[in-house]
Amino acid sequence: MNGVDQPVSPVRKGQAVDLEIETLAFGGRGLARVDGLAVFVDHTLPGDRVSARITRKKSNFAEARLLEVLSPSPFRVLPQCPYCGHCGGCRLQILDYDKQLDCKHEQVADALRHIGLVENVPVHPVMPADPVWGYRNKMEFSFADRRWLLPEEMEMENIDTSFALGLHVPGTFHKVIDVDACLLLPEPGNAILGDVRAYARASGVPAYGLKSHQGFWRFLMLRHSVAHDNWMVNIVTAAEDRRLLQPLADLLADRYPEVVSVVNNITARKAGVAQGEYEILLHGAPFISDRLGRFSFDISANSFFQTNTRGAERLYTVAREYAGLTGSQTVVDLYCGTGTIAIWLSGAAKEVIGLEINDSCLADAVNNCRTNNVSNVRFVAGDVKETLPRLDCRADVLVIDPPRAGMHKDVVEQVLAMAPPRIVYVSCNPATLARDVAMLSEAYTVAEVQPVDMFPHTPHIECVARLDKKA
Repeated sequence: MNGVDQPVSPVRKGQAVDLEIETLAFGGRGLARVDGLAVFVDHTLPGDRVSARITRKKSNFAEARLLEVLSPSPFRVLPQCPYCGHCGGCRLQILDYDKQLDCKHEQVADALRHIGLVENVPVHPVMPADPVWGYRNKMEFSFADRRWLLPEEMEMENIDTSFALGLHVPGTFHKVIDVDACLLLPEPGNAILGDVRAYARASGVPAYGLKSHQGFWRFLMLRHSVAHDNWMVNIVTAAEDRRLLQPLADLLADRYPEVVSVVNNITARKAGVAQGEYEILLHGAPFISDRLGRFSFDISANSFFQTNTRGAERLYTVAREYAGLTGSQTVVDLYCGTGTIAIWLSGAAKEVIGLEINDSCLADAVNNCRTNNVSNVRFVAGDVKETLPRLDCRADVLVIDPPRAGMHKDVVEQVLAMAPPRIVYVSCNPATLARDVAMLSEAYTVAEVQPVDMFPHTPHIECVARLDKKA
């Protein structure tokens, strides 16, 4: 073509190749290189030598499907869960936990270096989780009218595939694995899961079809209070039927004294979201309470609350340390949600102002302030892009805790115009943190970053970055 030789690709789609996995990419896939071309392989670990088949080929990377582990990584361990590699939840449980922390540290540092284009940023060792199992205070299970079989179940006879209550195969909305227990859920959560499954199956009322949109049982959501060791059971159904559900609520309340709330959320919407259009209280109170440090929070079925209570305390402690508050500063908290960070910082600040677009979150935030007798926090409703320029104060410290997508570029410009002396950025996505840091780099230096592992055995990593305004 025009006398110019085209580069020959080192791999082609459908080709089987032997690979040495070098590292773990963000998202949990193993990364190998063939003549400089990055090849991503699911279910592989740093140090693995594998055989894989190329399934996708682009100009600057390729994807491959694992065929065989030829030589296992020294960091590979036996999974504790029989569903590992199928449900997509804690896929990294095959990797030694200390190595998980090393890989997550490398991912944060690599994102800042290659996406944020900032060098020599002190990225501290990842703060480990404790405990590393049974740490989730909220789990959501889906009902389905078809059970997705695991490979070893394919050969079994007499398996009823007409019902499932469990977790999704990754990347699908309709494939649900019938899960007996999840190791990320503290006990007796799995016993409650088993009792709800048994009752629903015996009821004769069908589970909701994720393709047909017919049926009754939709979701089971379990919430756990770490502070009080009690539970909320939220049964999400497609229609109202108290006659059917009240005996289930009574059974759970009788069998588990720690179940202090049973609610029924009802939704006829086709969207696969475990949130009702309205709610019926079947037992106890419509909420449970949990604590972050000395602060108490009421949590209803549809409230947002950090999924790892102990991890949230560690994360917020770092944020407070990075804010460097002495009692005289005004703090502005962008994307404040239900006010957990604002309340956490309130005792060390003159005033905290939270900005949030979600009305339900704001109602919870106001209630949380009232519950904790916090009087120096106020909230502004609306989109941050619109409310931030209209603030009637100057921020000494700006706290940014955005969604996974990071900040809108208009918000970045407004932050630069506001020019607070310090920014504390709380991130659940190193890639968007690094992108936002790059946009702020004309005026701010990244002083330090503390990764916090709130979700062991998963690819997720939270971190807190301290940004100081350049002189």
